[in-house]
Amino acid sequence: MSPDSSSIRSLLLDGPAGRIEALLNTGSPDATHAALVCHPHPVYGGTMHNKVVFHAMKALQNFSFPVLRFNFRGTGLSEGEHAKGVGELEDVRTALDWLEREYALPIIFAGFSFGAAVGLRAACPDERVTALIGLGLPVTPIEDRTYNYDFLRSCTKPKLFVSGSRDQFGPMGRLESEVNAFADPKKLVRIEAGDHFFEGRLKEMRTVIEQWVAEMLQITVG
Repeated sequence: MSPDSSSIRSLLLDGPAGRIEALLNTGSPDATHAALVCHPHPVYGGTMHNKVVFHAMKALQNFSFPVLRFNFRGTGLSEGEHAKGVGELEDVRTALDWLEREYALPIIFAGFSFGAAVGLRAACPDERVTALIGLGLPVTPIEDRTYNYDFLRSCTKPKLFVSGSRDQFGPMGRLESEVNAFADPKKLVRIEAGDHFFEGRLKEMRTVIEQWVAEMLQITVG
């Protein structure tokens, strides 16, 4: 891994519901991959500045990748209104399109909570995305929201799932059962004593991401 030498660019992407506010950590000119990180539920305060999103970005940036974060529609300076995960799929695709135009590199996707549930659905069938990371993947119904991950049963891209052992939205047993049904290759890591937001456990979460990406790159590049 290379030392952090990237700069940060503020961007406004042209999305289907209007402009999308984004931040890019530029990475190295000789980067092997680009990365996209998606934030948790905007209705409950989720933004691209979320601590889990930030630490996921730092883990990926540690490989000198350019890493893009953005605010879903209706969040921060992003235009439009929250669309219950449907319109947000198009926001993810807009971000992937931008990374493709800017870098033309294979993309690693990472998402936290709502960002994982929505982003994985967009990233899994996208040929430009070569690896998937789901952080705090929600599997229990929440108010009017239910989650269906049947599409991951046929998704053969490398997949990492990281959740706290006390994650109230991914309880022990339920999450394991879901992941067991997903196609290989896959890995599930539970952070001991971590809650949904990895409070006090962000360093461990970041280390898990770094170790998995390093192993994956050795397999695909070495």
